[in-house]
Amino acid sequence: MVDSASRVLLGDIGGTNARFALVTDGHMGPIEALRVADYPDFEGVLAAFLSRHLDGLPISGAVLAVAGAVEANRSMLTNSGWIIDAGRLEKAFNFQDVRVVNDFKALAWSLPFLTPPDLFAIGGGERAAAAPAVVLGPGTGLGLACFMPRSRDPLAVTTEAGHATLPGANAREDAVIAHLRERFGHVSVERALCGPGLVNLYQSLAAIDHLVVPPRKPSEITEAALRGSCPTSREAVDMFCAMLGTVAGNAALTFDARGGVYIGGGIAPRIREYLARSQFRARFEAKGRFQAYVAAIPSWVIIHPDPAFIGLQRLARQAV
Repeated sequence: MVDSASRVLLGDIGGTNARFALVTDGHMGPIEALRVADYPDFEGVLAAFLSRHLDGLPISGAVLAVAGAVEANRSMLTNSGWIIDAGRLEKAFNFQDVRVVNDFKALAWSLPFLTPPDLFAIGGGERAAAAPAVVLGPGTGLGLACFMPRSRDPLAVTTEAGHATLPGANAREDAVIAHLRERFGHVSVERALCGPGLVNLYQSLAAIDHLVVPPRKPSEITEAALRGSCPTSREAVDMFCAMLGTVAGNAALTFDARGGVYIGGGIAPRIREYLARSQFRARFEAKGRFQAYVAAIPSWVIIHPDPAFIGLQRLARQAV
């Protein structure tokens, strides 16, 4: 898609923010973030970005990482309802070639290129260089993908693991899941392990304990937990970290991810010190007869501010 004299649009489209950058002759410009809630559709937010950055040089193509399932180069975002359709965008913006991929596919392609300053380590041994690696991340939703570092043809495998059934590991978690089941029917991983999921945990714990607590946004729950000013917020974040450990450990076993487990998304980097002190790693390793096997697998929080754009640049260099 990229040649020596071209301009390519890169986009990382989540439920909260749409981030864009232009790559001109192999050099990426600044990344700009626009709020999803400020635009009725994807065409509107893209037009707003392009109106400020086009300078006469045409765009030869685009690679867009989106927070939703992708089929036939088209996606409806899980948490916003936007439709991103490659064919429609090619016609509307006169792009030659648009590629739509799952956002965690882009994150998975970033993994081989992350350096120690991009990562915050939380336990485990040394990664196996030729083994699969997993990236998962709670943000507006929860995504998960696996990178297979094959010598001739590396592969990123995307999933919809955020919609798998949420496991409980003790009676308290079972009670929370039962409460969420009354609200939602099926209780997916994403009902607990994302921003809105943290609110679900907070509200469920208060309801189970017959407490009246003030409404709080996810950021307010984490702030109250870190300050120690609200026991319910503290327990919600503790449960969030523990459940994340269970799910991350399950992913490590599912994909034989001896290349490591990486935690991305918008929440974990902000609470990485808290996460390191939490039950995350103990629950990651609590796999019965395979505890020693999982204990050797390293885990990190990705602290690079825009890792998806590392992967997007790699994808842009690939032939469509």
